[in-house]
Order: sequence, then C-alpha cells, then structure tokens
Amino acid sequence: MKASDSAGVAYAQSPQLPAELFDPAAFATAVAAGNTLQAGKQALKTAADYLDAQFSAGTRVSELLRLRSWFMDVLLGTLWDSSDWSGVEPALVAVGGYGRGELHPHSDIDILVLLGEDSEPCHAQLERFLTQLWDLGLNIGHSVRTVSECCSKARKDITILTNLMETRVIRGPQALMEAVRARTGPDQMWPSADFFRAKLEEQRARHAKFADTEYNLEPNVKSSPGGLRDLQIIAWIAERHFGVDSLENMDTGEFLTPDERRMLLHGRDFMWQVRYALHMVAGREEDRLLFDHQRTLAALWGFKDGKKLAVEQFMQTYYRWALALGELNELLIQNFDHAILRADQLDEVRILNERFQVRNGYIESLRDDLFSTQPNALLEVFVLAGREPGIIGVGTATIRLIREHRHLVNSAFRADPANRASFLEILRSPHNMTRLLRGMARYGILGNYLPEFGKIVGQMQHDLFHTYTVDAHTLEVIQYMRRFQKPEFDERFPVSSRVARRLPKIELLYIAGLYHDIGKGRGGDHSELGAVDAARFCAEHGLSEEDAELVVWLVRNHLTMSAVSQRKDISDPEVIQQFAHHVGDLNRLDYLFTLTVADINATNPTLWNAWRGSLLRQLYTGTRRALRRGLENPVDKQVWIEQTRKAAADLLEYRGFTVEELEDLWREQGEDYFLREKPEDIAWHTEAIAGHYERDQPLVLIRNSSDSSVANATQIFIHARSHAQLFSRVCAELEQLELSVHDARIYNARDGMSLDTFFVLNSDGSPIADDSARLRHIRDQLARSLATADFDRAPNIQRLTPRQIKSFPVPTETSMFLDEIKQVTVLEVSSRDRPGLLARVGRIFVEHGVELQAAKIQTLGERVEDVFFITDAEQRPLQDEALCTAIQNAIKVQLDDQLEDH
Repeated sequence: MKASDSAGVAYAQSPQLPAELFDPAAFATAVAAGNTLQAGKQALKTAADYLDAQFSAGTRVSELLRLRSWFMDVLLGTLWDSSDWSGVEPALVAVGGYGRGELHPHSDIDILVLLGEDSEPCHAQLERFLTQLWDLGLNIGHSVRTVSECCSKARKDITILTNLMETRVIRGPQALMEAVRARTGPDQMWPSADFFRAKLEEQRARHAKFADTEYNLEPNVKSSPGGLRDLQIIAWIAERHFGVDSLENMDTGEFLTPDERRMLLHGRDFMWQVRYALHMVAGREEDRLLFDHQRTLAALWGFKDGKKLAVEQFMQTYYRWALALGELNELLIQNFDHAILRADQLDEVRILNERFQVRNGYIESLRDDLFSTQPNALLEVFVLAGREPGIIGVGTATIRLIREHRHLVNSAFRADPANRASFLEILRSPHNMTRLLRGMARYGILGNYLPEFGKIVGQMQHDLFHTYTVDAHTLEVIQYMRRFQKPEFDERFPVSSRVARRLPKIELLYIAGLYHDIGKGRGGDHSELGAVDAARFCAEHGLSEEDAELVVWLVRNHLTMSAVSQRKDISDPEVIQQFAHHVGDLNRLDYLFTLTVADINATNPTLWNAWRGSLLRQLYTGTRRALRRGLENPVDKQVWIEQTRKAAADLLEYRGFTVEELEDLWREQGEDYFLREKPEDIAWHTEAIAGHYERDQPLVLIRNSSDSSVANATQIFIHARSHAQLFSRVCAELEQLELSVHDARIYNARDGMSLDTFFVLNSDGSPIADDSARLRHIRDQLARSLATADFDRAPNIQRLTPRQIKSFPVPTETSMFLDEIKQVTVLEVSSRDRPGLLARVGRIFVEHGVELQAAKIQTLGERVEDVFFITDAEQRPLQDEALCTAIQNAIKVQLDDQLEDH
C-alpha cells in the first residue's frame, strides 16, 4: 500500500474484522468505563490466539499480517480517541513494517505522533496514551515530531527517510503527513541516484555481516542475504524512483518477467510464513532460525526424518527460497543500476565474437535465440567471462536466457567433447574463476552439468562445525584455493601460498575441491563416494591416468592430513615416517596440504587458527624432509634423541651449565621426553627446574605465543609432585580461567616428579593476548591452586554449556586400540563439547588405575574429538579387555549424564 493512498482518519474505512478476532464496540465501551487494562490485555490475547490458530489452519500469512495490523489500528485508535486532542489535532501515524500493514506477532509497533508547526503542547495526552500502550505490554517504538523536524532528520538519516516512506495515518489530519511526503520527495532530498547508492551500500554492509551468503547455520529470515530485507530494498528503490507502491504492483516487462514476479511474491510469502512461525514458537520477536526453532518449524511444515533429517529437509527448502530471492535481488539491482545511474550515460559496448558482447562490464548474448540454437554457448559465456579481466558479471537479459535454457544442459550436452573442453577451460580461467562457478551454480548450470553437484545444492550439515551447506562450502574451498595464488593473501597464508603457486596443474586441485564433499547426504563414506564420482569425471573429461589417479587420491584422502596433525603425536619421527609412506611423493604432499588448508578455512571461519596452522606446517615440513631423505632412510630414534639432547645442552652451555650438571638434571627423564620436546623447550624447562629449590611447591612456567615453539598457542609447563589427579585438577583450573587445552604431554619422571606441558588458547579459540599481567595471573592462579588443592575432591566446574551446543545432543562414542610403535593404548572419545569434560575424563582414568601419557584435543563445533594415549601403572599398554570396556562405559555414562545437568 502506498502511503499517499492511505485512508488514514478512521478505522471504518478498513475491512471488517472477524468477530472472533476482535469486538471494537465492546472494547470502546470498556475503555469509556475505565476498564482499559483488563479489556486491552484480553483483546490482545484473543487476537493472538485467533491469528495463531488461523496460521496453524493454513490461512495465508499475508492475510494474517494485514488482520493484525488492522486490529492494532482499531486498538490504538480507540485508545487515542479516549483522550481530548481538541486544539492540538496531531496525527497518529503507523510507520515501518506496521505502516506497510505487515505486522508479525511480536514485531515492534512503530508509531509517529506528527504535530503541526504551531500545535499547542499536548504532553499530558501523549503521556497518557503511551502509558496505556506500555501497560498493555506492547512493544512500542515511538517518536514525536513536527513536520519540519521530520524533514530535517530525514535529510540527515536515510533510515528515517525510509520509515517516512512507509506510513499510514491512523488518526488525525491527513494533511500533516501529506506535507511530510511533499517535503521529503526525491525532488527535495535524497534524489533517486543518491538513494539507490545509499541503499545499495546499506545492503552490502548487511550482507557482509552474514559472510555474503544465504547459507548460514542460523540464518536471520529478516536480515540475511535472500531474506525479507532484500525484498524491502527492492520495494524502497522502486517506490523512490518509479513510484511503484508495492511489490504486488511492480509491473512485469521492463524489470521482471511474469515468472519472476510470481517467484518474488511466493518467496516473500514463504519468508513471511517462516518469520510468523518463529515469532509464534518463540513467544517473542525472533527473526533468527535458531537450531531449536529449526526442528520445531520442520515439524510444523510436516517434514519427517528419512534419508535426510526433517530439519535438513526444511532448511534445504529455506535455503533454496533464499537463493532464489537473492538471485532476483541481484537481477533487479543490476536493472535499477542501469535505469537510475546510467540512464544518461552512453553505453560502453565491446563485441567479443558473433555471439557475445560486453556492455558496461557485463557480458551479453547478441541474440535471444542463441542458447536454443547453440546450447554450447551456455558454457561459452562463462569461458569468455574468465578470459576477460574487466567483465563484472552476466547481463540481466542473458541471465534470464540462461535460466530459461538451462534444461538444455542434459546428458547429450554433458557427453559433447566440446562442452567437456569448455568446462575444463573454465577451471583454468585466469580471471574470476570462483565468481564464474558461483554464477554457474546460481543460474542452475553447474548443477545440471554436474548432476552430483546438483544433489548437494542446499544440503544442510546440521551441526556447529560446518557453517555452510555442502555446495556453498565446496565453492568456498575453491575460493580459498584461488586466494592462495594472490599476493594480498601471502601474509595470512605464507606457506599455502608458496606451495599452491608451484603446483604444476592447478585445475587438478580445483577438481579435487569440487568433488571432496560431493558424496555427502547419500549415506556411507562420503570420501569414497566422492572418489568414485571424481574418477568418472576424470575419465569423461580425458584426463591422463596419472592426473586422474592424483585427483581420486586427493578426494579419498582429503581428511587424512588434518586428522594426523590433530590426532597423532607429530613430534614423533615414526608418526612422520608413517604419514610420508602414506603420501608417497612430494607432489601429492603439496596438493594435499593446499586442499587441507582450503578445506579447513572454508568449513568454518572460526576453525582456522594459528594453532591448527602450525600443526599442519609442522606435519608438512617433517613429511617433506622425510620424502626428500627417501622413505628407505627413516630417522633413527636414538640418533634423534641424542641430537635433541646435544642441541639443548648447547643452548644451556651459554647459561653456565656444565655437562655434569645437565646429566644429573636429566638422569630421571625418560627417552620420550627428549623424543617429543624441542631443544629450546627442554632448555627452558631445565634452567627453571635447576633454580627451583622448593620441591614440594609446584613450578609453573608460561610463555606467550611470540616465545612459544608452537605459533600462537600459549605454552604452560608444570613441574610438580606426581599425583594421579594432577591432570584432572590442571584441566579444571584452566577451564575456570576460560582457557581451552589443545595439546597435553605428560611425563612421569623416575624421581616421583611430573613434567607436564599444556598448549592452550582462549576458550573461543583465539590466542591469548601478549599481556604480561594476564600471563602472570594464569601462572600464579595455577601455582596457588596446585599448591593448596584437595586432589581427592572432584573439581567444581561452574561454567554453563552454551545455548548452541545444547541444541545438539551428540551421544558419546569411544574406541580403543593399541599403538604398536609407541606401545601405548589409544583412546578416542567423540562427544558433545561441555564444561569440565577433560577433568571428568581424567578422574575416570584415576579411578581405573590408568596413567595418561599425552592428549590431543580437537573441538569441532558442538563436538569434541579427543585422543588420549594411556598406559597402566607400569607404563605398559592396557591388556585387560574388561578394563578397557569399563573405562569406555564410565566415560559414556559420565559425559552423557552430564548432558542432562547442563
């Protein structure tokens, strides 16, 4: 409804409200009798119950939004009429979503009290009116302004101007609002071009908050890309420049086809329906599709668990609508740009060939029948766009033609050698390759050309680990692969950038990226399923046997390097040797390293940190040395230990230590200590132990990321009297300090002392700031706690489980196996992350007479995948199967019972 067309002065001009919804006469009588509060609250409850019941019964949500707005008009109008406004005559104006007649169950009710320039003061009446609204519990957003004040503020703030474009006069003189409209029109302020630029920048900033993707774990139905705000942006621009008063009245032809208009309105209705349901189930204004609400809405929509979870089916529906609306927003913005900003400019046109040209930076087909007569051009358009550095994108008319003819990308099209060559050329494009693939995906070409990709479009991964849907993640992986080749990313990815630039055939990396997760959602091992699809792609596209073998190996092993770096002791040369044997050669190592770094970064923006980066670099560097040395020449363990001892001794010699003193200090340390620790760390430990004379008091050392041997992880070293509960107590204290343990190494010396090393980050995964006061606090708190701790008492963990993690009831899974090389038992624990997990596991070890030798801690969204290296009291692997079963059962009971406690 356009503001200037509003009836405005009385509710009688609006449609009749259903009697079950509201009785205006009865409410007016109650207000006149002084029973406003009781009658108003009852009216609000009755209306909410009626509208919610209508929603559940399937009434169109657009009708419910109008009914709620009209109901609110009557309610507010009746209360307004109960005051004496004679001599003042202000106008009560609905603005924003309320002004549009789109009032959701718990949306703010935004009103403007508009005064004439010479109006008499009406403070008492306004205070009485607003107090009545607040007493009723309404979420009121209000402003009181004169016409001149409205115009002055609108000139300075486009948000205020936009609100004034969406108004309905509920009570009072229409002339006041008409005066505002006349003085805030595009001929008075914010001309169309300026308004368009400001709104476009507003949209860009809003999209950036959501990583410029429709695919977020918990999208905001109002503000995320593809959400309702994207449609409102279109409506505001259309009204400001073209005088179109609503999306319904946006004419088809110049800007929208009839099908696009239908899609626009159906998509808006879907988003309205989701938003209404969110408000209804949350009982408050809630525009985020939180995990708990996703499940509830999936049930409301009638989805059932099957091959895919009901919630995944619902979210796939949501994402596909968001993507469709995002496409329409993009298309209309491009059209508006041409009509508003370039209307008086001469087009810059450059002919590319007999089929395509570039107009103002956008590639266009030269004939409307091009794709129907030459389907190969559906890929050629992207090939050409990848060759030319100045092409911004595809023109809107050509986008429409692509969408209309995408059905021609069928089995015959896929089998055409020319098209197969074109697709490989796109992957080798020097310019905008990621943008090309995103466009192909958006317009339906990529999913048709690679049907296996089409199956993962909108495929949700219902956890906190994967931020994006499978298709969005896949394209993000390729985006990172491209970034590794750009100088501006050298500082962020120094090693990956150097490695990526020396890959002999970069397109093989892209193919592996396209297929690494393509098997998800089918059941079974997605790496194996993806490898089968990748092998077929390589065969069909004529890749050599050697290249195809590399791509298939990468897809099959894309998780291996990450798993080894984070779940195995990569300080052990034998672990490096095993991994080197698995990789086989330097070329595979370079490709796998680049794929792994891209995959981790594209999975979740918070997942990649300097700790994970340093682990991968350490594994990459060690494996590269092993491969260059030759797999037939492994490092001798004793030689490694002797070299480490000598390097540490050389460092300590400069600190005044003699060989005899070092032998005495190191006599009680086992070989494992010198095998796993770096010389500089051993020197740090040794010097501190030598100067620590109170053996009954714990020694705690800490150094920040700039000094640590592992980048960005703060290193904590504890030398204390050995105690079975020491690990559990340290973990509990670190948790209270809001630190997360990522690696732990436990050495029990023969003299009854324990040397423990912990690598920690802040609980959110960020490095601890280079703040000496913070480091001292951590050190002193640990020392005090360990000096005074009652080790027989269970630690008190006071932190609560975050909301998002509670939404994923992940049952605990465990496994045990023997590491024959290290002669320890390896316990793997996969469970939902929660406060106190490590401390509880540590106590279970003590209760079962087990000693912890090391731990590798990995947090993946809502779950943890921790690896513990354990032995019996005699430092031997566990042999008793009953004991192994008892330990695993105890861990499952303890951790799964804790789900209920938090």
